[in-house]
Amino acid sequence: MPLNVMEPDEAEPLLNPEDTFASSSRLSYSSTDNRRPRNMASAAEQHDHEKLTNGDQSSPERSDHLASELPDEGSTLYDKKCILINREIDAMGMGRYQWYLWALCGFGYMIDLMWAQAFGLVLSPMQQELGFGVDQTGNLSIAFSSGLTAGAFVWGVLVDIIGRQWAFNLTVFIASAFGLCIGAPSTYNAILVLTAFTGFGVGGNIPIDTTITLEFTPQNRRYMLPLLSIFQPIGVVICSAIAYGFIPNYSCSPNFSEPDHLPSCHGVGPGVACCTKESNMGWRYLLFTLGGITLLVFFLRFVIFNFQESPKFLLYRGNDAKAIEVLHNVAKFNKTACTLTLEHLEALEREYDSIHSNKPMLGGGAKQLQTTWSESLQLEGDRFKILFSNFQMARLTILVWLTYIFDYWGFTVAGSFLPQILAYKNGALNLSLRYTYRSYLYIYSPGIIAVLLGAASYRIPSVGRKWTMVISSALMGVSIFLFSAVNSAASNIGFNVMEYFFQSMFNAVLYGWTPEAFPAPIRGTACGIASFWGRLFGIVSPIIANHLYAGAPNGERDINSVLYLAGGVSLGCVLTTALLPNKLVGKQSM
Repeated sequence: MPLNVMEPDEAEPLLNPEDTFASSSRLSYSSTDNRRPRNMASAAEQHDHEKLTNGDQSSPERSDHLASELPDEGSTLYDKKCILINREIDAMGMGRYQWYLWALCGFGYMIDLMWAQAFGLVLSPMQQELGFGVDQTGNLSIAFSSGLTAGAFVWGVLVDIIGRQWAFNLTVFIASAFGLCIGAPSTYNAILVLTAFTGFGVGGNIPIDTTITLEFTPQNRRYMLPLLSIFQPIGVVICSAIAYGFIPNYSCSPNFSEPDHLPSCHGVGPGVACCTKESNMGWRYLLFTLGGITLLVFFLRFVIFNFQESPKFLLYRGNDAKAIEVLHNVAKFNKTACTLTLEHLEALEREYDSIHSNKPMLGGGAKQLQTTWSESLQLEGDRFKILFSNFQMARLTILVWLTYIFDYWGFTVAGSFLPQILAYKNGALNLSLRYTYRSYLYIYSPGIIAVLLGAASYRIPSVGRKWTMVISSALMGVSIFLFSAVNSAASNIGFNVMEYFFQSMFNAVLYGWTPEAFPAPIRGTACGIASFWGRLFGIVSPIIANHLYAGAPNGERDINSVLYLAGGVSLGCVLTTALLPNKLVGKQSM
């Protein structure tokens, strides 16, 4: 995918600088179209713009000439239409609409990690109050991961069926509605149910947000995709800062990190000093606050911002006229002009029909809208077959799935258990709870720098996305093993910083790279299924880790076994990313 910020008409590959669509992306509509000043148009141009928006067509001769400029070999009708869409978005540049959309999608990334971090931070004070055993501590992570898994699959598939617009808003609405309620119940089971539904809303965010950002971003600004991940450490830092303000100040005393901590009121008789709900509201205040932040994100997306459906989704659904309308709406919002018209797309259809059969196909325009139910089902089947359409595509799909499995396994265990382990280790060193929660700010803040380095490093010659992922995943796994071998105040913070730093770098590249590798008809589904496999094993990993954690003799915690599990599986990403194809399968994002 093109990422060259110096030359807007040049393309850069995903993994290998030798296989690109640079030649085709350099083509322009005409010698003047790509050089039109993108400021406010003149009165005459505004008049022409209104005519284009209302369906007035340019000359068929010019449209046929544009069609003849497009590459023929190996290109479908849909591919050719996407190239025209890409060129128009490239000509618009990174306008107001793209910046607003990027920020709103970034907020989706933010709430994903914000909630994931929260459950690791509230687990210990929650356990002290509600009194569930050590063998049940993993259930909170399992409930959240179950919701994430269902959400990743359902929303990942739905985004390619019902469209980006509905999924963009509904995921955050569901997360906010249930997230606001998690702090209310006084039973562990009720909290687990609400946590699962919150996860269902959160789970669709990353695959949807990356897909949307990719489809509205100019080719020369594709580095904005991995930069979305900068919102993840920001979300973690926000969550940790709120937790630092609430949990040490509003927890039972003696607290859960101290050897003589108060017992739960659920396991003692009347008159015995215990940890009550009223004296342990800190973790509830944290969850209420996060629910409010999530609701604010929904308000910004649904009420303040007028989201336009993706033109590429509309194209492969056959709604070419609406796709053109969206481009004109975005251009108007950006205070620029759109030169692409419906006649340009219809010219491609005429040319294609003169060479190939006119049977229904994805991106077939008006003919696709007139298909029967059986033909529509066949088109849906053809869409799913793209994932395994040839050896290289099948190889890519399987390796992406395995990478997500290993990645989510490792960071789910790390996110769920590292806060507990750090609090336990610090308690053994007689360090206060306030010190432990302040340490989280030191641990997670460098993740912001890691994302910036991840976005920059894959542009370094001979490194690229592939080797950035290989190196960062290796260092992520190694840091977890090192954390298991030491126990001092400085080393505990240092190796946690190292783990989260390289986790953030790896995920920044992985999440930005995945939608680039797949064409638009299957992009949301591909990202959603990859996330589904990762989330599914994110359910399994806490179960195994929980068994290991509670498996030490004399009721002690087996910390090292959990860390070996997280670190060992994370190293699987080294192998899967090293085996990724060296050529960009999707070439230009279709």
